[in-house]
Amino acid sequence: MGKIGIGLNLEAVRTSHKSFEQGVAFAAELGYEYIEPMVHWGRELLSEARYFHSVSMLDDPFRIRDAVEKYGLKLSAFSSHSQLSKPEIAVEYLKQAARFAKEAGAPIINTHEGHKQTWTSPEEDYVLIKYSIKEAAKVCEPRGIKIGLETHQTYSLTVEGYDRILNLVDSPAIGANFDTGNAYLGGLDPCEWLEHVKLRVIHMHAKDISFEQSEAERGKVMGTAVGCACGDGMVDWPRIVSILRSVPQDVVMSVECGTMDQAARSIEYLRKLVNS
Repeated sequence: MGKIGIGLNLEAVRTSHKSFEQGVAFAAELGYEYIEPMVHWGRELLSEARYFHSVSMLDDPFRIRDAVEKYGLKLSAFSSHSQLSKPEIAVEYLKQAARFAKEAGAPIINTHEGHKQTWTSPEEDYVLIKYSIKEAAKVCEPRGIKIGLETHQTYSLTVEGYDRILNLVDSPAIGANFDTGNAYLGGLDPCEWLEHVKLRVIHMHAKDISFEQSEAERGKVMGTAVGCACGDGMVDWPRIVSILRSVPQDVVMSVECGTMDQAARSIEYLRKLVNS
């Protein structure tokens, strides 16, 4: 059976206005084994001022590699979300992310299909999504980089739609980045859905949903930026871990929460489950 790793999506330090390097140090201090940084195009004011955790892909990718090595961590993936249904954005963004990931040492780049455009039909959207995935896969395959397609937006928050997206392109580079919180908010049982797709999962966003958010938003939204601390919400984590133990591939549970305090509570909770 594969190994279950525990990582931290650096979104956890966003509201504390921490830099990438501060986020790495924080994850290491809590005992996380992996991190999932966010990368972006161009230059962004708060990131350049070191008040935001995202790293520009115009920077040297060794900035990420060296910081991770300094603190004894590993990269689980890059959060490199683009709009797959908008090839003019997604194609070059993901190609650059794949090249950046190879040099930095990240094995996976995560993305999703994006919001529905008003002027396209669903069939047209799937053609656009397929084109973007295919172009990105051509760059990922020779570099050994995988594309994690997330349960997130217009079509991927139904079992049928997600299956279709995962099967649009026949490539060893394609896999599932399963987001437990987004699946739950979509109105489905994330455990049942994970059981269905478990052999395709290459990465997981370990996102829990509070009772309050569940009451207000379940079935009404297409995913959410972050969740509450793992173990504080509605997701059945013992069952999630049990399902992950049944698959042959290694999977990192990348905690996607909103605050540093939630990140601390999440690893304390998940470590007990994974090590039990």
